[in-house]
Amino acid sequence: MLTIYHWEPNANSGKPILAAFEKGVEFDSRYIDMLAFEQHAPEYLKVNPNGTVPAMIHDGVLVPESTVMMEYIDGSFEGPKLRPDDPFERWRMRWWCRYFDQVIGPSISMFGWSFFVGPAMRTRDPEELKARIERIPLKERRIAWSKAIYGTFSPEEMAESGRRIAAGVEHLEGALSERAWVAGHSYSIADIAGFNMMAGLPLMNPQVVNDTVTPHILEWLRKINERPAIRRSFALGRTELVKRYAHLDRRSGAAAGGDHA
Repeated sequence: MLTIYHWEPNANSGKPILAAFEKGVEFDSRYIDMLAFEQHAPEYLKVNPNGTVPAMIHDGVLVPESTVMMEYIDGSFEGPKLRPDDPFERWRMRWWCRYFDQVIGPSISMFGWSFFVGPAMRTRDPEELKARIERIPLKERRIAWSKAIYGTFSPEEMAESGRRIAAGVEHLEGALSERAWVAGHSYSIADIAGFNMMAGLPLMNPQVVNDTVTPHILEWLRKINERPAIRRSFALGRTELVKRYAHLDRRSGAAAGGDHA
């Protein structure tokens, strides 16, 4: 029995969900409302004491960390392969997963927290928010939630995140100009990781990711957005967050272009 505890099907939560759907693996979906701080509730802390989302339970055993979850799913279940057979391409897959997790991802998350999570939380009762923050188990998550809610990311932090995003985007655009998928000739875990991290960039950073400057990234994002597993993944969302992906729909005519304010 496979159970995935997740928030909206994007970013880290989207990775094991999409991997499971790509493999054709059925799982028990447990939605954790992060904006209601359900990830810090006593019931969830019994599942994952760190209070982070996503979490995955397979036959009673906790499998943490979203990128590792994808490799675990690919190695544990039958279905289409999500890891290249070629050793170099498999190394490249892991290299890019690490790059998304450690370099681009945290910077994109800072923008996401500033533009989406923070504003959504600031309408709540201040005393309630303070109490919720104090109950977060991990110190680094308490700091991140506090900065997001109160909008206290420094200009220097935002500037450095912007620089890292721009550098990462340039690097990825170059890679995708040479091959169809991030790791090489086949769709892999690296593409799932990258999509979940970067699909919102044409909206958050349109001057950095658009059809004029990064045509290969936009084409890559649209190809993934058209996969049936994405549709199934989006169906698990409960907020308006999935509308952030509308710009990738070729049929809508709303794809991100080069002229954004």
